[in-house]
Amino acid sequence: MSRSGSPTVVLVHGAFADASSYSRVIPELIARGLDVVAPAVPNRSLLGDAAYIASLVRRIPGPVVLVGHSYGGAVITVAGAEDNVTALVYLAGYALEKGESLGELQGRFPDSDLADALVYTPFPIEGSATPGTDVSVRIDRFSSIFAADVEPRLAHVLAVSQRPLAAQAFAEQAPVAAWKTKPSWGLVASADRTINPDVERYGYQRAGMTTVEVDSSHLVMLAHPKRVADLIHEAVRATAL
Repeated sequence: MSRSGSPTVVLVHGAFADASSYSRVIPELIARGLDVVAPAVPNRSLLGDAAYIASLVRRIPGPVVLVGHSYGGAVITVAGAEDNVTALVYLAGYALEKGESLGELQGRFPDSDLADALVYTPFPIEGSATPGTDVSVRIDRFSSIFAADVEPRLAHVLAVSQRPLAAQAFAEQAPVAAWKTKPSWGLVASADRTINPDVERYGYQRAGMTTVEVDSSHLVMLAHPKRVADLIHEAVRATAL
């Protein structure tokens, strides 16, 4: 429960990661007196994942600042339409337009190094004879593409424990773009080799976001946790009741 009307910060992780990707940001936010929730995103479909996060947001009393990293940016673009969401923060993320998919936004720009390092693995879908497809990153290339400025030992742990994203999520269109009605902040990871930084810049500029750039790999929350916490705290202060 939020303290005295202060927003609860909900941290939404992206593809190929889990909530532990915020492990260095969470202590920074707690030290500033903020309530934090860092849920596990199913990473099965954009619409399903957004519905899950929206259901969690609705159960939180008081205002919510939604933070999304990478694919999590697409998730908060949809889930952020919930009435108690007061602000959105994108971290090296996808800020989709209404009716746009991840594939469409990304397809406007040259591929990043991630494109030829993906692994596609079938997985069973209950009640269907047709399997789904999980997308993950080659373990031997994870560190250089995803976490170049994270300690090598930690990067290797992240590589072998990554949470895949179902391919379906790349094609689903956002039914709403919450940044049209909610104040938004965006962080560009300018050394990103997972998402072309121009994809991030384009989405943020189109949305009219307050934008900062950090010389960082894709996992900016682990590489530069204080910078990330500063941006989140700025959104909290700007929208607190």
